[in-house]
Amino acid sequence: MTRARERLPANPMSISLAITHRRLWWQTDDDDHMPERWEVSADVGELGACPLGHRHVGDIELVIADLRRERNLLDSAELGEWALEFIADTVVDSESGRLQPELDAVISEGAARMVIVRDFELVESWRGHGVGALLIAGALRSLARAARLAACRVSPADFLCATADRVAAELASVRIGAMLERIGFVRWHGVHVIDLRDPALLDARLTVPDRS
Repeated sequence: MTRARERLPANPMSISLAITHRRLWWQTDDDDHMPERWEVSADVGELGACPLGHRHVGDIELVIADLRRERNLLDSAELGEWALEFIADTVVDSESGRLQPELDAVISEGAARMVIVRDFELVESWRGHGVGALLIAGALRSLARAARLAACRVSPADFLCATADRVAAELASVRIGAMLERIGFVRWHGVHVIDLRDPALLDARLTVPDRS
């Protein structure tokens, strides 16, 4: 007999996102802080009734890359190797930041910038209810004016440290990939991508889980 799903610690509608841009104090020129590091903290607001110790819901790490510049070795620390390779395969002309025609045709016009979803972690008491998808959708939609698209690579290798074996890691990656696709991401050349103006990011609000 399966154990009933545990109750959410608080009403998901009371969760707020704090989106902050982090840079070193001496990075004052435009090129000094590219790619840009953004951190998102999801927490239950002060007005939301929530047990102590459960107010923090999760964290998202994002990096915004300008597609109109040549990449260098220093970028690899912020973006990661897969993102550097993906940008190289995706961008036709670094001067204009134009994407490959196949991808360019399905992405809305906007700033020649790409959001890389580097990491996402949900506190255990908030897992299993679809809250993670809502937070990612909300964070990305809030950056729609800052970039054209977002990309996220989901690989079993990312879950090997947190799971029992390779089979569990594979299942975890499939589950996360399905979560991304529920909020509008599609697979393109092995990476999940989404137009930041895709209505699916807004429609995600229609599936807010009940607290019970």
